[in-house]
Amino acid sequence: SGTDEHGLKIQQAAAAAGTSPPELCERISGLFHRALTQAAVSFTDFTRTSEPRHQRAVRHFWGALRDRGALYKGCYEGWYCTAEECFVPEGQLGERPDAQDRPGKVSLETGHQVHWTKEENYMFRLSAFRDPLQKWLRDNPHAISPEPFYQRVLRWLEEDLPDLSVSRERSRLQWGIPVPSDPTQTIYVWVDALVNYLSVVGYPETHGEWWPAAHHVVGKDILKFHAIYWPALLMAAGLAPPERIFVHSHWTVRGQKMSKSLGNVIDPVACIGEYTVDGFRYFLLRQGVPERDCDYYDEKVVKLVNSELADALGGLLNRSTALSINPSNTYPCFSESCFPKILDYRGTKAVGRASAEDYEFVASVASLPLQVASYFEGFQIYKALECVALCVRQTNSFFQRHKPWKLNRKDPADKLWLDTIIHVTLECLCVYGTLLQPVIPHTADKLLSRLPVEPEERGLSSLTFLPRYDGKPCPFEGRQLGPDTGVLFHRLEKSRQHQTETKQL
Repeated sequence: SGTDEHGLKIQQAAAAAGTSPPELCERISGLFHRALTQAAVSFTDFTRTSEPRHQRAVRHFWGALRDRGALYKGCYEGWYCTAEECFVPEGQLGERPDAQDRPGKVSLETGHQVHWTKEENYMFRLSAFRDPLQKWLRDNPHAISPEPFYQRVLRWLEEDLPDLSVSRERSRLQWGIPVPSDPTQTIYVWVDALVNYLSVVGYPETHGEWWPAAHHVVGKDILKFHAIYWPALLMAAGLAPPERIFVHSHWTVRGQKMSKSLGNVIDPVACIGEYTVDGFRYFLLRQGVPERDCDYYDEKVVKLVNSELADALGGLLNRSTALSINPSNTYPCFSESCFPKILDYRGTKAVGRASAEDYEFVASVASLPLQVASYFEGFQIYKALECVALCVRQTNSFFQRHKPWKLNRKDPADKLWLDTIIHVTLECLCVYGTLLQPVIPHTADKLLSRLPVEPEERGLSSLTFLPRYDGKPCPFEGRQLGPDTGVLFHRLEKSRQHQTETKQL
């Protein structure tokens, strides 16, 4: 992760704030770094485009473009949008008065103002890369996903692909990397920013250890830069495009786009305070569908998190580890006579004391790790969590169906079945706790510690579900459960903001 720090809008924002661009970037970059840390987002590197290692990589990349004949100097004029740091084609412009009610032009896509700019710049021969880009995408249909965004890029490549201005006059833009051998020009902020994908993996010396096995995760608003300009620049510099570009849509708030002027911008730090880190992470990853914009409102967070984390998952752990049904506080034994193995569960009637639904449910949980791994690999986190939530509901139904609290522990037959019910339930919880670690790290840790699964036993590779069903030993059987740390996930109250709004109504 990291921050892209150069450009005209940063230069202007620093001037407006009465500070220097480096001081502004130091402060804002610190806020992003802190926000990611507060959200329990781990990263191997936090890169800043103002760092010397990055600037060195950009200068080398520029030299590769120049030496391979991809750059030329030319006069460029057009409507420039400072907020987006790009020229906007005539067909994507609309009329809108500015704050002083003077007539002006704006980008139709974003609503940001544009101004006419005429400069002598370095140009990149983007037009020469239409065929190579189309071939790359035809040969790699999964290079851009989800599918609607792949199709959008193919449509763009059927339109005009004019050459791209890749520098600005230094007299107008000082906050950026000077063009090597031409100090009158500053490298265009997007060329500079995109090279961070290379600089962070050691370009120009050691990037080959990683590149091009890179997956970029980008917002749909910057798709053109990542899916057309960046692959073309890489090809021009003699490098392969990234292996995959995964695109996500945006969050709206009650059906409206977030905007400072509407005052409906959601503060993630405030949400973490309100819903906990795990609660907020779970909601965003469970509800965020990459293909389309998703709507955010507080009541939705409360309802989902209470239902799936506090009630379904937390309730299941609480009921299956309660001293009233498991007085020895151990991971009980599984009985093959109560739950005998059968080769094909479909159409099976009850066997032992297990019902036909039990065999179906156990098969669902057994297939869950591979299913989740596959969805994670495809960046479809919401689908993975949907599958986990469904299995959690099935486990609750299994527990409820057999009512272990009504069984008599003093009766040998009942005791075997009671222990088997608890064993199966705890085995399911081990699976859920392991699979949910990337999404709700604190809650998953608490769950696995209670079961008890040691830290070195929490990897996907060591995850085996219900080995006793297949006649293999279970590593947890007979272990003392970890200490009871109380409620797994506390139910959320309706947010203070929502309560205030309700009172006002």
